[in-house]
Amino acid sequence: MSSGDALPTRSADAEKQKPIHGICLDAGPLIKNDPPVSTLLSQAHQLYTLSSILEEIRDTATRTRVETQLLPFVTLRNPRPASIKFVTDFARRTGDLEVMSRPDVHLLALTYELELEQNGGDWRLRKMPGQRGINGQTPSTEQQQTGTEEQTQTDAEAESSGPVEAPPPVDSDKKDGDQNAGGDADSTRMSEGMSQLNLDSTTIEQAAQESQEPPATADEGSEGSDSDSDDGWITPSNLKKHQAKDNKEVIPTAADQPLKVALLTSDYAMQNVALRIGLNLLSPSMSRITQVKNWVLRCHGCFQVCKKMDSQFCPKCGQPTLTRVSCTTADDGSFRIHLKRNFQWNNRGNVYSIPKPVTGTASGKLPYKGAGGKNGWGTKLILAEDQKEYERAQGEKRRQRQKDLMDEDYLPNILTGERSSGNGKIRLGPGRAVNGRKGRG
Repeated sequence: MSSGDALPTRSADAEKQKPIHGICLDAGPLIKNDPPVSTLLSQAHQLYTLSSILEEIRDTATRTRVETQLLPFVTLRNPRPASIKFVTDFARRTGDLEVMSRPDVHLLALTYELELEQNGGDWRLRKMPGQRGINGQTPSTEQQQTGTEEQTQTDAEAESSGPVEAPPPVDSDKKDGDQNAGGDADSTRMSEGMSQLNLDSTTIEQAAQESQEPPATADEGSEGSDSDSDDGWITPSNLKKHQAKDNKEVIPTAADQPLKVALLTSDYAMQNVALRIGLNLLSPSMSRITQVKNWVLRCHGCFQVCKKMDSQFCPKCGQPTLTRVSCTTADDGSFRIHLKRNFQWNNRGNVYSIPKPVTGTASGKLPYKGAGGKNGWGTKLILAEDQKEYERAQGEKRRQRQKDLMDEDYLPNILTGERSSGNGKIRLGPGRAVNGRKGRG
């Protein structure tokens, strides 16, 4: 065999050693080139993405790199409408749909569709966000249960259809003799029963004595010490087993739950939905993600969870009572919010008198002195999200972010006297020092 014939054999062996069958790629890893193309090709048999994902790459150099190095090895595929509907409904129930784009939903639907094809159904996934456990059992478990039921049914049929032995014929002369000697036979049977009872009790006592005796041979003692060390001591070989026992979790093995389809993305909303469905997630280091930690906004009044981190009003009750809390999503579909143990809501500045409304003028000046409270603090009071003052302030914030620092007409806030809140958000209400610093109207 020539050297040219040996190369395909080695490449075929390398193909068989790849741990992942298919990876769905998002725009984030492609733009950052993390992991590189060589790592993706060495870890997966097939790579999938969407044409809309490639359109998100706006940089010319990055787009050229992706089209020349990665695109020849990537399969472009669109998901079916049924998969898109399932992911859309699931993301709407988890609250992540409002922060996900259309390509994000389609890429999740493609991962879900490939998962169904590779595993023969959705038996290892979940249909609802709060579902306990998966939809079904593994095919091996179902086959074992089916085989056990068939074996039980076969044994029952064999017992029911088996030949029934007829009782032996009784001779009339012998029957009369047995009736006459009934007393002797009963006494003989009683004596045999007592001797058998004594024999059984002697056997039980001997077994109890043998169980209390220490092992006689050195081989038995060594086996006992090995079993004790395996069960009681924590070694590098059984470390994961003890960790799973402490956490009350079952670590799936490669034989039970192979990594056939995985999603590679850096978007938290997609990671949250994928983990709650039961899809496999990959990190840039090509390791499996089993838990995602991030921050969300939680309403202190109605306990509604909001995924839009730039929101200032609760989407349910409309009050400015959103607090930033941490949350985790596990691979078993559980979503947990971590609250502070001794958290207390600060009510400072909540009780104050609102100045009476006044009519405006074309020039924007107040009609008289003292209108709108001291220094006119009540004219720009924002208490709800649908106020025109809040919409106007949002437009001003948007224009400030678009300002060019090299513009000749640009003046920094230190010269104009404008003050903004420390977190860059719009100030809601009069502030916490309304009664002392600004006074009442």
